[in-house]
Amino acid sequence: MSFANGLMQPFWVWLAAAVQIILLTWIVTRLPWSVLLRERTIQHLMFGSVAALVLLWQMKASVAEGLTIHFLGMTLLTLMFGWDLAILLGSLALLIAYLFAAGGVDALAIQMITLVVVPVLVSYGILRWVEAKLPRNFFIYLFACAFFGAGFAVAASGLALAALLWVNQVYSWSEIYHNYAMYLPLIMFPEGLLNGIIMTGMMVFHPDWIRTFDARAYIDEQ
Repeated sequence: MSFANGLMQPFWVWLAAAVQIILLTWIVTRLPWSVLLRERTIQHLMFGSVAALVLLWQMKASVAEGLTIHFLGMTLLTLMFGWDLAILLGSLALLIAYLFAAGGVDALAIQMITLVVVPVLVSYGILRWVEAKLPRNFFIYLFACAFFGAGFAVAASGLALAALLWVNQVYSWSEIYHNYAMYLPLIMFPEGLLNGIIMTGMMVFHPDWIRTFDARAYIDEQ
């Protein structure tokens, strides 16, 4: 994980920190902790997902300071746990990665927004759109939510980070486009493929691990 320190103006750093604190506080107060603390399977999935994210985020390609292309995996967490728990687990994984990297604290809040919150909300938005507009079908869920959802999520994450760097005048838009934005489509397909493969395995062998997937609606009723 790349932690760019001192690139953002204080206003954006404090704004991101305030948004993240408010959002995490709201999520913590609404989660069913009695269930989470009682179910060992859910706990193992949560801790395993955090560990997997920390390892996944170490594989990256740095284009310039503050601009890094890598897998996210946040769509998978969103489909498994729902948007609220996905944001909480993703933030925890990012915090652990930050501690290992010993990066600047001002980059942490910005990256929590761009690398966790934005892709989770995009993934959840696509999920809700698919549920509202398309038939409940195993393959529609897999390709629309897991594959295409992951591709759009990683693109949205990269564009959000690029926009913040441009607004803060760290790089010109021409530099961002030619050195970073134009390469985002190259990560969209592998991100979608990675999420799609893992989701396929879980949908077949462990559908109970996926909070947003109802096997009776998507398989049994077909």
